[in-house]
Amino acid sequence: MDFADVLRARRMVRSYRPDAVPEDVLRRIVQVVHRAPSAGFSQGHRLIVVTDPELRGKIAELTEAPYVESGMKPWISVAPVLIAVGVREESYHERYRQPDKVTDEGDEGNWPVPFWWFDSGSLLVMLQLAAANEGLATGFFGPHADGLEELIGLPKDVGLSGFLTLGYSDDNARGVTASLTHRPKRIPLEDLVTWR
Repeated sequence: MDFADVLRARRMVRSYRPDAVPEDVLRRIVQVVHRAPSAGFSQGHRLIVVTDPELRGKIAELTEAPYVESGMKPWISVAPVLIAVGVREESYHERYRQPDKVTDEGDEGNWPVPFWWFDSGSLLVMLQLAAANEGLATGFFGPHADGLEELIGLPKDVGLSGFLTLGYSDDNARGVTASLTHRPKRIPLEDLVTWR
């Protein structure tokens, strides 16, 4: 697929067919974790791929109700794959304490931005693009329910950015759903990009 086509195919989807995603396709998608940015090549990304129907159901029980109550169809419980996107902050600190990274003062320096979270967002977009390249759709929901980390077995030293939903879209109309009819219009490029 041409990259421009991949970019056009990347969109947030809240309607999936229950069809399973082949394991080889999933492996191609998640292996972008090796190409995702990580400050100083810290490699702090962590993914948990959830395909087990029972575990997906338990995650949906904790997270889906607010969406359904707002008028959306169930989508977290229908998506055949949920990918927990996590980040291990300590990987960044460990990397920046290495001899090639320490400052002249002998420490790791300060972090003007928590780059582990920044990099986590970059990984999310790469996963979305890899999925689009495979003809799959994605969505995202945040870690807004207690108990998710324990439920999925996330290590204690890994922060949860959220979950990518992944599967074959059941929404081929590409129209705006009723719940999104009042969303803002696209901001003009000139208001988003400054040239100097």
